[in-house]
Amino acid sequence: MKHLITDAPELAATPIGPLTIAADAGRLTGIWFADHRFQPSPERLGEQVRPGDDPLLDEAAAQLAAYAAGSADGFDLPLGAPGTPRQKAVWDQLCGIPRGSTVTYGEIARAVGSPRGAQAVGQAVGRNPLSIVVPCHRVLGAGGGLTGYAGGAERKQFLLALEGATLA
Repeated sequence: MKHLITDAPELAATPIGPLTIAADAGRLTGIWFADHRFQPSPERLGEQVRPGDDPLLDEAAAQLAAYAAGSADGFDLPLGAPGTPRQKAVWDQLCGIPRGSTVTYGEIARAVGSPRGAQAVGQAVGRNPLSIVVPCHRVLGAGGGLTGYAGGAERKQFLLALEGATLA
């Protein structure tokens, strides 16, 4: 695995801030905020590369910077996050939430066939290693509240506002 730490001006000028972006075998495996709740150890991240050393990491950094600047609506990156089948089912649901929209943990639980599994969905959402690209920030609590986000409530609110989501 390789990783790149990006502090592009488009990111640094927002609550997103610097990001660590990781890839392995030609697929993006993780994106973490500087103070992310669940970060891998430096050993798991592998070799740190510089901008210009890895085309995939450079492309991911460029797409994230464009997104933060408001000039891109989505991402076109090969994804390969490791996870359990249950986690991957939840993450697949996250990818289907349109920009500017939100859903609740309960709605995702029903969509993955576990109508009483909102708490388990919350755990899977919280372990999403591909922040922003797999849009876990679009998931709200049952009452529409900005509950748990591994990158912090301020970032979640910023990302939702950037996308034009209407909050109750």
